[in-house]
Amino acid sequence: MSDYSSLSSESRGVRVFGRFAPALFVLGILITGFGFLMLIPLAISWLTNDGAHGAYDEAVLFTILSGSLLSLWIGPQRREMRVRESFLLVALIWSLLPAFGALPLYLYIDQLSWTDAYFEAVSGLTATGATVLSGLDALPLSINFWRTFMHWVGGLGVVVLAVAILPLLGFGGRSMLKAETPGPMKDSKITPRITETAKGLWVVYVLLTAACALCLHYFGMDGWDAMMHAFSVMGLGGFSSKDASLGHFVSLDIELVVIFFALLAGINFSTHFLAFSQRSLRAYLVDIEAHYFLGILALSILGLSLYLWPEGIYPDFETTLRFVAFHSVSLATSLGFATTDYAQWPLFGQLWILFLGSFVACSGSAGGGIKMMRAVVLYKQVSRELIRAMHPRGLQTVRFGSTVIPDQVLHSILGFMFIYVVSIVVMTLLMVATRLDIVTAFSAVVACLNNTGPGLNLVGPASTYAVLSDFQTWVCTWAMLLGRLEIFTLLVVLTPAFWRR
Repeated sequence: MSDYSSLSSESRGVRVFGRFAPALFVLGILITGFGFLMLIPLAISWLTNDGAHGAYDEAVLFTILSGSLLSLWIGPQRREMRVRESFLLVALIWSLLPAFGALPLYLYIDQLSWTDAYFEAVSGLTATGATVLSGLDALPLSINFWRTFMHWVGGLGVVVLAVAILPLLGFGGRSMLKAETPGPMKDSKITPRITETAKGLWVVYVLLTAACALCLHYFGMDGWDAMMHAFSVMGLGGFSSKDASLGHFVSLDIELVVIFFALLAGINFSTHFLAFSQRSLRAYLVDIEAHYFLGILALSILGLSLYLWPEGIYPDFETTLRFVAFHSVSLATSLGFATTDYAQWPLFGQLWILFLGSFVACSGSAGGGIKMMRAVVLYKQVSRELIRAMHPRGLQTVRFGSTVIPDQVLHSILGFMFIYVVSIVVMTLLMVATRLDIVTAFSAVVACLNNTGPGLNLVGPASTYAVLSDFQTWVCTWAMLLGRLEIFTLLVVLTPAFWRR
């Protein structure tokens, strides 16, 4: 493929194609690699003879061929991707990979529509955990493995994994990581080379996943269940191999393990990386965002427990504390596991834990929502404006810890919050326009946009998203993609200015 400048005499469509050739070439490589990942559940299917290998045969072949043909057709590119191309690549990865990830589900599960299969795969890769499937206990092992494995791959980000291999393809990954990494402070680095950063994050991710799986196995899960639930926990996804989710195991020890590792997954992985590399806990002590994260969760657990205890839903305060602590952590971190039907709680309690999922998780974590850093900065910005109203000539700065937040970052956060609220309102209105009740519509949109999973009412923890119509399902699918890419990354690709020369 020649350079874009040599294509000026060709049609507008070809010029656009040439401009984004580096992104499309990498996309082909990633689709091919994704196809090779499907060989893992295919091998499991053959080894366990679970009857699903035929679906994987077709899915693997189609995925690898599609990716290989795309990358061969485009050909290697000499120049590095620019920021604009990186945004397109990120959007294509998160919208196209689920289409290939849905193939095994669509080919194996009878009467599963393509809309529902794609929704399930998007929910898997975005680590949302909203599901349209029931009868999970009876599904083949390889199908449940693939669902939770997509959580694990998507949890820290397919893109971060891609950054680690981009240098092998002749591309740098700095602009790409900036486009995908969660949180407002995207220019911070924890190692001089972005490739080393990505590799370091994945090493920590793998080690924590292995530790989680071993702990779950030690406290009673069989090997496969321990591995699949560890994938979900560290990816903060929420898919389970059981219809009753984690409530199937009825084990306080397992719940405590899940709470502990969900809290770790909700903290910035850069903090874990620094703690591992420095062999010291000091990184956690100086992480201001983690302090807010743990403090708000602790206060919410105590407050909700005291609120629910007099309601008599549970026999004593200890039992109330147990269930409140688990579900507060689960929904606040956007994990989405359940051990009981919290729809039995008063509506305030349900809305509060759903609200926690909107902001509690730390930036740079596997969690969803606006992130704790943004929430704290917004609070401090409001405080500054109140002080300015009383002292117009005073000089006030917004600080996060000892760091002064630049006005550029403040403006970015304010813009993000505006489009975040607008997105919730617009998508909720779309759902209500289809005659869905307001509680189900609002909670489904919020749960999907925050990548939390279960909502309230018809899409509560005891139900699935299968009750939604195709149109409603596509609205929720769009919400999951918006949430995973923190809205702007996806919306910028849809603006006319993005496609102008």
